[in-house]
Amino acid sequence: MNELSETNLQLRSLVKSSGQLEISVQAVLTQPPKADEVVIRIQASPINPSDLGILLGSLEIDNFRQSDVAGQPQITADISPSILAALTGRHDQSMPVGNEGAGEVIAAGDSEAAQALLGKTVAGMGGGMYCQYRTLNVSQCLVLNEGTTARQGAACFINPLTSLGMVETMKIQGQAALIHTAAASNLGQMLQKICLADGIPLINIVRKPEQGKILREIGATYVCNSRADSFAFDLKKAISETGAYIAFDATGGGELANDILVAMEAAASEHMKTYSRYGSNQHKQVYLYGGLQRSPTILKRNYGMQWSVGGWLLTPFLQRSGADRVAQLRQRVLDELTTTFASNYNREISLSDILSLDTLKEYSQQSTGHKFLVNPSLGN
Repeated sequence: MNELSETNLQLRSLVKSSGQLEISVQAVLTQPPKADEVVIRIQASPINPSDLGILLGSLEIDNFRQSDVAGQPQITADISPSILAALTGRHDQSMPVGNEGAGEVIAAGDSEAAQALLGKTVAGMGGGMYCQYRTLNVSQCLVLNEGTTARQGAACFINPLTSLGMVETMKIQGQAALIHTAAASNLGQMLQKICLADGIPLINIVRKPEQGKILREIGATYVCNSRADSFAFDLKKAISETGAYIAFDATGGGELANDILVAMEAAASEHMKTYSRYGSNQHKQVYLYGGLQRSPTILKRNYGMQWSVGGWLLTPFLQRSGADRVAQLRQRVLDELTTTFASNYNREISLSDILSLDTLKEYSQQSTGHKFLVNPSLGN
């Protein structure tokens, strides 16, 4: 414990019941490790879309202001009554941010499992990872292979396991192909590589030609541009060729889920021998797993009666999968961390950089090719 400071810096987000959001870096107590715990010096932690919900409170970027409190930078914003009501569960609670990260284990509890991690570079998932030191249970840690850096292992939980979880869900539901939106993201590229390796047809939905180019360069066969005039035709044709009747939608809002269901029904209807006012017998499933578009999800219900739209989250999926299967998935991530599951970062920033309004506007865009990595050891 001689390397461990009693306090360390951590990024925190506070929603006040009076209607303000405050984002700041605070000095917090570093928890000494219990028997099965370790303390990690965090060296790299990605900014994922799932982090932004806690960090920014679902507010529009135009609402944010930068200020200084006692010489320390701080981001503030006013919260509208409707959004404030939706955030009741976190009123007046200063919440740590950052789902995952990686670094060196500098202190360990007395158990054999904890001691075995001392001095190792590990990835961890447990929340509150935008900090200098994080205490975690050994079960929340993944020892990186020899020679793998913290930067390479920083994002080895959420995106890799989510992409693998999509394929697992597809198989569990008896499907053999799938559809993915916002497909040129880091996660989308991982999913495409998995599908190529495992021989699974994947239909990628993008919004820009350059995003389609990224996917085709790594081997994608099916890429549909949702802004193209031919989108409905292209998507139906791809579904007819692949038999993809399960989709994972990262956008959440708008009509994209509806458009996917329409195309699925159009493809399925081609095989109907007789007309039915209830539509085809083919079940069509769209899972919403993100909220890149914040507007309401619009469903027009013009695709028969055999369809479902629901939410999909990584943690419940892992809990249902069982320890043995999760261990197999994690091992695949480790084995392919610098290939299939490699993450690329546009910028590496410090904790204080997160509180720069200009930087906030960049990392909150969640745009392709602009993934940010937080390094708490920089500039603090």
